[in-house]
Amino acid sequence: MSGEEIIGLVLAWMVMLVGLAGSALPVLPGPPLVLAAVVGHRLWFGEHSVGNLVLVLLVGLTFLSLLLDYAAAMLGAKRLGATWRGMAGAVVGALVGLFFGPVGILVGPFLGAVLFELAGGRKLREAGRAGGGAFLGFLVGVVGKVGCCTAMIVLFTVNVILRS
Repeated sequence: MSGEEIIGLVLAWMVMLVGLAGSALPVLPGPPLVLAAVVGHRLWFGEHSVGNLVLVLLVGLTFLSLLLDYAAAMLGAKRLGATWRGMAGAVVGALVGLFFGPVGILVGPFLGAVLFELAGGRKLREAGRAGGGAFLGFLVGVVGKVGCCTAMIVLFTVNVILRS
């Protein structure tokens, strides 16, 4: 590996780490950011970057992670009785929770879903169940996105090193 390739790999990893963090933070597009780093590396280094098959696999993992995230949030909330208000509240709660650090990110979707369900006229018990579903769906989605991003980073790294 040349010095330029090592610097390119490190820069790609830095962007990928931001993408990995974005898997847990609702504001950053985690998996698409990891994919953008891969595509940028491929455009710059050509044949010394990832191969075509790996690139297709990484695109597939990106779509899988986005689908997993959406499905987990919807199913978690729906399974425990959330209405559209609860799901919207979970999203708003996650965004507001960003301002309160890691605890806010974890508690925000739950509180948002509960408050929106209560505002829609549901009883506290029903709203609490909906909030619990939104929270569980959020956690499952985060775990899925982190897993996909980690797999993408490892696959990229191994492939680039083998091709250099």
